[in-house]
Amino acid sequence: MATAASEPMRRTPVKVGFVVGVVAVAAVLIVGVSSGGGESSHRRASGPFGWLHPAPPPTGWNVARIPDGATLAYPPGWTPVKTDPGTASVALLDGGGRFDAYLNATPKGGTETAANWSRFRPDHNRGEGNRDVRLLASAENLTFRSGRGSCVIDVYTTTKATFREIACLVSGPNSTAVVVAAAPNAGWDHQAATLERAVSSFIP
Repeated sequence: MATAASEPMRRTPVKVGFVVGVVAVAAVLIVGVSSGGGESSHRRASGPFGWLHPAPPPTGWNVARIPDGATLAYPPGWTPVKTDPGTASVALLDGGGRFDAYLNATPKGGTETAANWSRFRPDHNRGEGNRDVRLLASAENLTFRSGRGSCVIDVYTTTKATFREIACLVSGPNSTAVVVAAAPNAGWDHQAATLERAVSSFIP
């Protein structure tokens, strides 16, 4: 009986030590995740391009290829759109033939560079006659499936609507190309996941 009565007293320090150890490990894990050492959910929400995770397109998506070799994936139900020679464009059209969302791949064709992309793209949009062009975010040295890229997110107004776009200049082993994903600003939240997935699967 004396042994049984003294058993909890001997175990108490072990239990306290165990609890302290668990708390310490939990604190390390929390610090690791908040500082970027953890995986996924925290890091994906950490910035405007946190959604960019290079990966093949979903099963069943179609692929358009431009002459320089860049490939643009897009979902079933989207319609190829005729644009400039050497480019590929597809759109999700509403019942009236207006764009609900738009994707485009274009080979590099001017003075755009990874370093000047955050200025070049908004200036390009202004040169196209778009109004109220506003840069919302930009980043350099982003990882794509085959290469690195500079990206912007901006908004602009055309004669039809106000659009939001993701536009990236991506350089791979054999070519440099631009991928654009856009939708009317009013419907952006509905189309964003699909557009971001298309950009994440792009290969220059």
